[in-house]
Amino acid sequence: MDDLLIINAMLLPLTSAAAAIIHPGFVRIKGDRILQLGAMVRLDAGVAARRTLDAAGMVVMPGLINGHTHAPMTLFRGLADDLPLMTWLQEHIFPAEARWVTPAMVYWCAKLAAAEMLRAGTTCVADGYFHEEAVAAAFLDAGLRAVAAQGIIDFPAPGVADPADNVDAAARFIENWRKDTLIRPAAFCHSPYTCSPATLQQAKAMTRRLGTKLFIHLAETREEADQCQARFGLSPVRHLDRLGVLDSDTVCVHCVWLDNGDLDILAARGAAVITCPRSNMKLAVGTAPLTEMLSRNIPVGLGTDSCASNNALDLFNEMGTAARLHKVHSLTPTTLPARQVLQLATRGGAQALGLEAEIGSLTPGKKADLLLLDCQTPELTPFHHQDLLVYAASGHNVRNTIINGRLVMENRTILSFDLEETMHRVRELADRLNR
Repeated sequence: MDDLLIINAMLLPLTSAAAAIIHPGFVRIKGDRILQLGAMVRLDAGVAARRTLDAAGMVVMPGLINGHTHAPMTLFRGLADDLPLMTWLQEHIFPAEARWVTPAMVYWCAKLAAAEMLRAGTTCVADGYFHEEAVAAAFLDAGLRAVAAQGIIDFPAPGVADPADNVDAAARFIENWRKDTLIRPAAFCHSPYTCSPATLQQAKAMTRRLGTKLFIHLAETREEADQCQARFGLSPVRHLDRLGVLDSDTVCVHCVWLDNGDLDILAARGAAVITCPRSNMKLAVGTAPLTEMLSRNIPVGLGTDSCASNNALDLFNEMGTAARLHKVHSLTPTTLPARQVLQLATRGGAQALGLEAEIGSLTPGKKADLLLLDCQTPELTPFHHQDLLVYAASGHNVRNTIINGRLVMENRTILSFDLEETMHRVRELADRLNR
């Protein structure tokens, strides 16, 4: 007997940008895996399941993959808006983190972020922060798949008072979580301007030894690029390349200020990129050369960045922004078509995070991470084709979210934890912050 059977759905497998919609279709789930999918006429009449979901009027598609965020920063949503990045970081965010970031704050605020993402159809997220063990615990309790990366930075940080211990602290985190099936541990070097060359090399050596990913903010602003050039005589990408940090297990976030040589290096090393267009727009740092990355076959995923710089964790909104931004930037309406953007939020994100064998498309044998999206709404009527998901849908259209074969949200109600308790806890933290 199957564990879950979804019937009468409009299936969007996203096995490729050209993959056809199957309508009406079914999905069979056994344990944590997709067992079979196809047209309803091919469903064996003898198939039985412990639970059957009738998805008439709904799109069933792979769960979205948020390639970059800092989940606990939900506490700082709206705390400091409309500021340049360095002013925002140094005068507002870093001081707030130094004062307020504790394991309890990280747990509850990460859990709130998990709720927001689950309700918007995100089934996997890559997070980087301090006290990352509390983030991982929150995601595990929420049932959210994650690549959780312990933060590394060259000054005293929450949970790591002595910067000399920063790489070792990340190594201990990775060792403690490496056997979990839902959470994959990693390391996150904040940036080339907050991590010394020695720290970057030590962190990369550690992640190579432990066989995990290294994440880093890279070439986000013109100021960062200019400072790196002045200090090292190299662009941020060339700086990391000279240090031997770039390879197929390095995930570079933002990558706005790149030239053709930088792009060629990323492609040659097999490094992945996560682009965060709404955060880049809000902080006015520029537009990443996304089409140039894709033309070089650089693995690219889509991320929201944190609630403090975005201020939301809705990948449907991120998709629509990405498609429109690159069209207006290039003055070409055919740039970054909707179906390519859907790939970035699913298969592209899976590839960038090294999870393409497990998630990112509706494929028999892959993990059963999927969402059911209600098309019986004014903004999605009529539904001619999947492009509408990029240009008109939002996370509010998601009705059900399934991760690892488990229904974690049904009819927009989170089943895996108490959302009201979580919001209450975060409100209490915010009240203390604002006193």
